[in-house]
Amino acid sequence: MVKILFDFRVLLLLAAGAFIYIQMRLFATQSRYADRLAAAVESENSCTNQFRLLIDQISMQQGQIVALEEERNRLKEESGELKALVQDFERKGVLKQIDKIQVPVAAVVIMACNRADYLERTIKSVLKYQKSVASKYPLFVSQDGSNPDVKSKALSYDQLTYMQHLDFELVKTEHPGEIIAYYKIARHYKWALDELFYKHNFSRVIILEDDMEIAPDFFNYFEAAAALLDKDKSIMAVSSWNDNGQRQFVHDPYALYRSDFFPGLGWMLTRSIWDELSPKWPKAYPCYFCHGSSMGQFFKQYLEPIKLNDVQVDWKSMDLSYLMEGEYIKHFAKVVERAKPVYGTDFMLKVYNIDGDVRIKYNNQQDFERIAGMFGIFEEWKDGIPRTAYKGVVVFRYQTSRRVFLVGPDSLKQLEVEDA
Repeated sequence: MVKILFDFRVLLLLAAGAFIYIQMRLFATQSRYADRLAAAVESENSCTNQFRLLIDQISMQQGQIVALEEERNRLKEESGELKALVQDFERKGVLKQIDKIQVPVAAVVIMACNRADYLERTIKSVLKYQKSVASKYPLFVSQDGSNPDVKSKALSYDQLTYMQHLDFELVKTEHPGEIIAYYKIARHYKWALDELFYKHNFSRVIILEDDMEIAPDFFNYFEAAAALLDKDKSIMAVSSWNDNGQRQFVHDPYALYRSDFFPGLGWMLTRSIWDELSPKWPKAYPCYFCHGSSMGQFFKQYLEPIKLNDVQVDWKSMDLSYLMEGEYIKHFAKVVERAKPVYGTDFMLKVYNIDGDVRIKYNNQQDFERIAGMFGIFEEWKDGIPRTAYKGVVVFRYQTSRRVFLVGPDSLKQLEVEDA
């Protein structure tokens, strides 16, 4: 009985142990499942949050797309309104007026004093070609002094602006025998250019004397030349005047040259150049046509025969880059090099019998004056430079399209041309 009871207790203990073991394993298993379930729930929540965030971003982008679409439609509508407005302006001619409002190429100033009849002829000549480009070339008349006829004549034109320079300061010449008028001219020029550059704020100014007439391509030429002035800082001024431009010495209306000699007539300069010149402007304006002979004889020989170009050259459509400093010396050297050298005292006869270009060498100023006198071109020098010369070379046409080059003693060396 006791043994059986003992065995039963042992069985109960084993059963209890087994039960406890089973419970512990169940608890451990439930804990692992609970942890996995919690992780799964957390992962699900994270995915749900990311999905919601993605939905929110898509909603925002859709909103931006809608806003951009609305902005595009609004701009399209405004564009249509502007197009209709432009068409309306075109019908009313408003755009034509707007086109006329532009930055001028240059102011044109006619320098006058006491010759009303000459001034009128010059004004009419300028207005003949300036009308179609008036906004590009505002016209001024600057009078030195108070001559009533000149003032009245200038004020009779609505197409120009009148300026008056009144200078009552006594003139003191620096050297005995100097002409007072040159000092007054110098003051007038400086005053007028200061007015146009600094008061009226023009970037370029074209200066004309009151006894000049202009050619039909005058304004086209200066507009093309303005680009050269802006690009090439070695160019001090651009001129439409040729001292050796008498009918018998010119042939090609398309020919342009660089020159080391300042022509002093019909010239244009920029404000940057005037900034340099104004403080040191000479007290006496240099006289470019001062000769011992009578003015009447001088006019007959040199000024009256000047050929006024009658060809409408479209300079703006032409490539003028060969006139830039670096290019021109090479271009000019080739032309001079190709010219046939002529020697001897009978060069006039030799030149006449040669079909192509020729070159004649002079040794000094006296020699140049002798040769120039034989051809009839300007003999005069200024500051060691013959009129129109470039590197000491003076070029002109003789009887036909033949070019004659009067070459100085150092000219070929400066041009890097071998002396034949």
